[in-house]
Amino acid sequence: MRYRNTNGYTLIELVVVMVLIGIMVSLTIPRFRDAMLTDELKKTTREMVGLIRNLRNEAVRNQKAYVLHFDLESGLYWIDSTDMSEEERVFAREKASSLPGGVRVQDVWHKGKGKKMTGESTILFNKKGYVQQSAIHLISEDDREFTLVLSPFIGEVKVIDRYVEFQDT
Repeated sequence: MRYRNTNGYTLIELVVVMVLIGIMVSLTIPRFRDAMLTDELKKTTREMVGLIRNLRNEAVRNQKAYVLHFDLESGLYWIDSTDMSEEERVFAREKASSLPGGVRVQDVWHKGKGKKMTGESTILFNKKGYVQQSAIHLISEDDREFTLVLSPFIGEVKVIDRYVEFQDT
């Protein structure tokens, strides 16, 4: 009588398990990649937060005021400083960056001035690093919204993954 060892897995069982794992991975990785790498709204939000933090730091380091401009109709934004000549400001405007397709600035709110939905809106960063208390509302083609809240004294940018309405008090 031969004793047969029944512990372990057969080659067929291992192949079936590997095929099932492969199918699950092939279905989930593209969705994960698309959600993390190609979400233009999240990418734009991260870039804006970085730009705002950088502007505040540059203002303190260079001891000069900077202005972040938004053209709300065209989706352009650019930076100039208060010590630039008029010609330099025009050049900065001509070299404006554009928001990626499918993302736009819905409006910009400033404490004491209210919400601006059309035209040009500006945010001033003074040489001590203070910024106007304001909020930038970004929206995507699929109507997802982010609110970037700029704190005047601490230089923090709070990101909220919905539209937040502010009241002037």
